[in-house]
Amino acid sequence: MPERILPVLVGAGQTIDRPADPAAGREPLVLMEEAARRAAEDAGGGARLLAALDTVAVVNVICHDYGDAAGLLAERLGCQPARTIYTTLGGNTPQSLVNHLCDEIAAGRTELALVAGAEAWHTARALGRAGRPSGWARRPASAPPWGDGRPGVSAHEARHGIGQPLVTYPMVENAFRAARRLSLEAHRRELAAFAARAAAIAAENPYAWFRDAKDAATLATVTAENRMVGFPYPKFMNAILDVNQGAALVLASEAAARRLALAPARWVYPWAGVDVTEHWFFQDRVDYHTLPGLQRAGALLLEAVGLGSERVQHLDLYSCFPIAPRLSATMLGHAPDDPRPLTVTGALPWFGGPGSNYTTHALATLAGRLRVEPESFALAHALGWNLTKHALAIYAGTPPPKGWQRVGGAALQQWVDALPHPPVVEEASGRGTIEAYTIIHGRDGGAERGAVIGRLADGRRFLGVVRADRAVLEAMEREEQVGRVGRVTSAGGVNRYEPV
Repeated sequence: MPERILPVLVGAGQTIDRPADPAAGREPLVLMEEAARRAAEDAGGGARLLAALDTVAVVNVICHDYGDAAGLLAERLGCQPARTIYTTLGGNTPQSLVNHLCDEIAAGRTELALVAGAEAWHTARALGRAGRPSGWARRPASAPPWGDGRPGVSAHEARHGIGQPLVTYPMVENAFRAARRLSLEAHRRELAAFAARAAAIAAENPYAWFRDAKDAATLATVTAENRMVGFPYPKFMNAILDVNQGAALVLASEAAARRLALAPARWVYPWAGVDVTEHWFFQDRVDYHTLPGLQRAGALLLEAVGLGSERVQHLDLYSCFPIAPRLSATMLGHAPDDPRPLTVTGALPWFGGPGSNYTTHALATLAGRLRVEPESFALAHALGWNLTKHALAIYAGTPPPKGWQRVGGAALQQWVDALPHPPVVEEASGRGTIEAYTIIHGRDGGAERGAVIGRLADGRRFLGVVRADRAVLEAMEREEQVGRVGRVTSAGGVNRYEPV
């Protein structure tokens, strides 16, 4: 029997850049280089480890198109990897990449790999406001991006203004509240408590963007500074992309780690990983208060490593909006009163939302926890698009008895894809009952439009907009709308919902 090859996370590095003049900030490529060098030093290998890399993988950079970002990074690091990888867009990609590279290491196709990513929106936007070109490099990509590149929004969703996360996530938040029969006021208190706890965690994180630990009242109270964005989320509960942050991880086979004399006491072992997507388009979900793909994937993951969810001490559940980690925790079997924090970083609205690269920071932070408590377990959850693409893994400071396991595969995705869901009618008319909704506000804080998803009397699903009548929209924020019946009409390819 061939010797089992174990992948190991040997090094992690993070960086943050907050210059007095935002336009003078460092670009993403420089932040990635700094994080990568920190990861190599963290592993105990430094420049010799970087020179030995056979794979350099870069998470999609949104604020600037480098083209061959991975190749440019490899040159800055002084290495000549046999393979470079650049990913598609999506918050799931750091964990998906780690899962993929663990597969490659376990199969003997890779020995030493770097995962890196960074965003510098804070600087890019400052340069834009000043009318100054960034001067950041670009050269043609050498290969197509790695990952699922399908559009995340259907044409029908786009016509109804339902597709952007600032619309879809609050819609799910409202559906989740209604499914639990919470009052609007009880729900507001729940959101405030979660947000305050996450903000306090961010305040203790040296790589977080906001470290002021805003209290629950500040986070939940709508003011000129904290305007409503997508009901029920004021600005302070939305992911913040305007950051300069970078992070990197080094993965190795145990044999390579030993050959490079990397300190075993710092090794963190990935035990098992899984990737799955919900029904691809938001309009086609089974409902808007569950995530059956995540629920099944999480159960399979824990079963594979022989753990109950209560055995996982450290969590980072993707957190672009408050619904994401709270709904994910429910799907993973956590009780509402579970005392474990759902994030170790502080969550995207408070830690910062560096594009698709947030989970690289989360994994770096989780690795630190496991080095202190090597007998404990950690679970990372990464999420892309509209609660669509999930990537999860279990980590520990000790080797996995069964070796690295890739869970689920095609059978899991086939199970999800076969789940029945309501047919969507493109031109709807008649009596309609709301399943999920939100009210979107403008920069002046005023309600501008409403978005609803609901069912017609025959059970078919419709997408709809609510007319831009501020009094009507504001009234819809004062009472529960899930389950409310209204009238649906269609004109010009757009359905309109009118409360009655």
